[in-house]
Amino acid sequence: MISMKYALALGATMMLSACATQKISDYAQNQPRFDVVKFFSGKTEAWGMFQKRNGEVVKRFHVNMEGHEENGKLVLDEHFTYSDGTRQSRVWTLTPQPDGSWRGIAADVIGQAIGHTAGNTLHWRYTVKLPVDKTTYNVQFDDWMYLVDEHTMINRARVTKFGFEVGQVTLFFRHPA
Repeated sequence: MISMKYALALGATMMLSACATQKISDYAQNQPRFDVVKFFSGKTEAWGMFQKRNGEVVKRFHVNMEGHEENGKLVLDEHFTYSDGTRQSRVWTLTPQPDGSWRGIAADVIGQAIGHTAGNTLHWRYTVKLPVDKTTYNVQFDDWMYLVDEHTMINRARVTKFGFEVGQVTLFFRHPA
């Protein structure tokens, strides 16, 4: 049986962490405004890393991307090269919605990615089939992308499974002038 003191402490912690959650609307006034199509059209490069929940960097990677509009949608062709020599590709098809949100699909994404923009920020949530060694795990990504200037973006993603954090991804994007 849980003691009353423990139950109150747990409840207070849960309430405080719920209050601390960022919202996309928090960034509505930030500039420059994130134009998804403008930023991702043409060639873009990114550099990143995956860290375990304890902070240990387990993979670094480089991404070459090419984006173009097709039938009112944005198609992003991504090519990853990892520090261990492995390679991976992903093609996203992003569709703008009437309410201003975005929906995205890719071969290794389960269902649809759902994204919202406000000010300089894009927030994505999706589930991806992640290959690790000889096993594939379905993990959730909670991506926050922050436009620094018209050519630079920083992306922080929290990766979870069954609601528990397994790691974080940090990426720096550069779109040439």
